[in-house]
Amino acid sequence: MKNLKDLTYGIVGMGIMGGSIAKSIRANILSRAEATGKIYACNRSTACLESALNEGVVDKTFTSDCVQEMLCECDFVFVCLYPHATMNFLRDNRDFFKADSIVTDISGVKGIFQNSLPEIMRDDVDFIIGHPMAGGEKEGYANSNEKFFIGRNYILIPRPENKPENLELMRSLVAAMGFSRITETSCETHDYKIGFTSQLCHVIAAALVESASDESITAFGGGSFEDLTRIAMINAPLWTELFLANKEKLVEHICNFEAQIERFKNFIQNDDAENLKAILEDTREKRLKMGAVRQAKN
Repeated sequence: MKNLKDLTYGIVGMGIMGGSIAKSIRANILSRAEATGKIYACNRSTACLESALNEGVVDKTFTSDCVQEMLCECDFVFVCLYPHATMNFLRDNRDFFKADSIVTDISGVKGIFQNSLPEIMRDDVDFIIGHPMAGGEKEGYANSNEKFFIGRNYILIPRPENKPENLELMRSLVAAMGFSRITETSCETHDYKIGFTSQLCHVIAAALVESASDESITAFGGGSFEDLTRIAMINAPLWTELFLANKEKLVEHICNFEAQIERFKNFIQNDDAENLKAILEDTREKRLKMGAVRQAKN
């Protein structure tokens, strides 16, 4: 099996996630004295490339029009673009990936890959579908941090076409970057569960902020509002694409949430203390069980 410390890594898109991945690989894998590997980075704008190079995070940078020169040298490529941009990138550059290289994505929706990958990727390039469940609410390379990944979950979606040794290398890389749990699933299951645990939460946070009668209402905040709406400081273009790409599953979750909101509203409106108390007790028990399930998988 290939050795992580001797590979050339390519990062396409040096935003908060691409930058964090590069920093994590540098800190956790290529900082060892015996390491011979390198990190190359490509981005449309050059400011982040200059920063990454000056900080010693990457060894060489490429602008978008020169990405083909980078791809032919890379053993392992992270494509850190929006979902549809990722698909377009794979399609436009299929002939330029290094033979026997591993390519992976970080997209928040996976259904778009399910049927398209076999016709896009070459047989001698192994595309592993992945999703690091980590990051921050702010954008850009300046906000990237290798510590985002410590103790977090990484989702992998193995395909029949993936080579076992490459999947094992991917698992080793993810663990070396600090992720404490790897969840392996299907594209369908990924999009359904992420629709609930991530996308619905962002919709709710945004809706809560939008429902405020005035901005000064938060002067009376005691932490609850802040905890619930941290993720409302959202990358609008990215999350618009994620919501629409997964709209069937997300709308189903929104409908279920609306039904529960309606129950709460009715109980409160009708002074129904008995049912209100019962649903709150049920909520507490259900949340404790959810926490126990997650803890058991860590």
